[in-house]
This record gives sequence, structure tokens and C-alpha cells, in this order.
Amino acid sequence: MKRLAALGALVLVPGCASLEYYAQAVGGHLEVMRLAVPIEERLREADTPEPLRAKLAKVLAIREFASRELALPDNESYRRYADIGRPFVVWNVFAAPEFSVKPLESCFLFAGCASYRGFYSEEAAERHAAALAGEGYDVHVGGVAAYSTLGWFSDPVLSTFVQYPEPEVARIVFHELAHQAVYLKGDTVFNESFASAVEDEGVRRWLEREGTPAQRAAYADSRRGRSEFVALVIKYRAELAAFYDRPAEPEEKRAGKQRMFAQMQDEYRALKVSWGGFAAYDRLFAHGANNALLASVASYSELVPAFRALLAQKNGDLPVFYAAVHELAKLDKSERDSRLAVLGR
Repeated sequence: MKRLAALGALVLVPGCASLEYYAQAVGGHLEVMRLAVPIEERLREADTPEPLRAKLAKVLAIREFASRELALPDNESYRRYADIGRPFVVWNVFAAPEFSVKPLESCFLFAGCASYRGFYSEEAAERHAAALAGEGYDVHVGGVAAYSTLGWFSDPVLSTFVQYPEPEVARIVFHELAHQAVYLKGDTVFNESFASAVEDEGVRRWLEREGTPAQRAAYADSRRGRSEFVALVIKYRAELAAFYDRPAEPEEKRAGKQRMFAQMQDEYRALKVSWGGFAAYDRLFAHGANNALLASVASYSELVPAFRALLAQKNGDLPVFYAAVHELAKLDKSERDSRLAVLGR
């Protein structure tokens, strides 16, 4: 999953808070880079645990596949490994107004504006979220396992995701490399949806070539569950947007909002039953559902159907698809959104 380029992500607002954020971003990223060592070196070291050795060897195969078969950038990214000693590399803070599903944006010097702000410390992320909540925003804090520096640095494989099942490791590597292939400053949904479409196609091809029947079946189940969960979120995001747009007193809107989110969580519980109790998305609801949670999910999925349709239109030819996405990125936002809307029908 793409995250903001950590180094150089200076917030374009005045005051000490922006300088403090810049310092943690630079310091956090440089620490990750300091810990990174070539995977080949870790494979040669006698004290590398065998399970990790097997995982790292598989990562190298996935990395070669990404460039050879998916036409993703062939560079030093994901050829080194960093054990960072914590469950997530950054924690992203999403925020949205009380009666809007449109996320609050943060703007950065090189990466443009994004619908979240990332922190290398969970405590710092929670402090920022609490400050925004104090201003009346809905907030959502989510830990993430990987980010992309958009090719500015050689992004390493991290201990936060190397132990995931093989298809999930492939998914992350393909997704993050996709951001190096195409990245449009200031349009989070475009960027994340494009990378999500690439990861889907990449994992499908990887499993066709290298996967076992059991892996293919398990991934198909997880993808189906993910699609159903995303559809649930997109549905309620649209319904809430329409509800917020209707004239009403704040008290009436708060009551309606509470009712709709309760319905959404009831539907999620029913989905879990159909999944046999699979609970991968429970952590998203740990602090309840709100507008910021909807924004966090929609950012990665809203335009995926459009990009899948474009890839099919290009007969699955990934270089031709990337070129077409580059052309879309050159359009002004209204024209780009219009064309993607037609593709997504």
C-alpha cells in the first residue's frame, strides 16, 4: 500500500508543528534506511533464521517477477531487508468533518496533497488524531506495513510484512512498485486505486505461474471478502454523502449518522458470518465506524473498477496500460474523473 514519501514530506503550512512533523518524517525514514541490508547478504549470514531465509529468497523471486513479467521499475527497491522491531512502519491519520465523507488533506513539498498524514510513532499519530478530534473532526488511525518513496530511495522489504503469506507479500511489493511507475501529485484516490489494480493483476499472474492450488484458493477467498467489504464501505459512503447534503438540523444529522453507521456494522457482522468468522477487518472498527474510516478505505478502492476496465481494454498489456494511465494523469481532474467514471460503469 503506497504511503507518502517520508523524506521531503514537508507540510506546506507555517509554524512549529510542521517543522516537528518534518523532523519525525526525515528521522523515521532515515532510521529505516539505516537498518536496511542487502537481502543477498542476509541469505549468506549463518545466523539468519531458516524461516526468514526462505521468506527472503521468495521475496527476491517476487521482485524479479515484478520487473520481468509486470514491467514494473527494475531498480534497487525491495532488494534489501530491514528489521524495524515494531508491528507497523508508520501510522496514518485520516480525518473528515463531522458531516462530510470528504477527507481532510495534508499537503507535502514533493508528494503533493494526500488524504492522510503518516507518523513513525503510534503515540505521535494518536496525539495528532486527538487534536483533530478536539476540533470536531472524525478521525481514524491505521497502522500500515509499507510505504513508497516514489523512487527517491531504494525502498526495503520490512519485517512488518515479510512474514505475511506469500501472496500478501507479493501484493505489497507490486503495489508499492506501481507507485514508482505512475504517481499523480495531489490525487490519492487515483494513485491508490491504480496501484491496487496493478497488485490484483500482479498477484493473479504470480499465482498462476508460481502458486499452489491451495494458495490460489485461499487468495480467491480473501479477495472475494475484500471486495465485499469494500462494496459495503462504498455503499455507505454514498448514502451518507447524500444524507449529509440534505437540509437538516445538526441534532437530526447526528442521529441519522449514528443510525446509519450502526446499520453498516450490523451488515459487516452478517458478512463475517458468510465468511465463516473471518475477522481481518475487525481492527478497522476498533474505535467505531465514522467518516474518516470510510475515507481511509475509499482512498484505496474507489477507482479500481475503472482501472481494471482500462487494463482489459488494453488486452492485459501492462506497458500499454501504464502508458494509458500516464495519459489520464495529464488531464485536468474534471476530465480525468469523467473518463474514469465512464470506464467504471
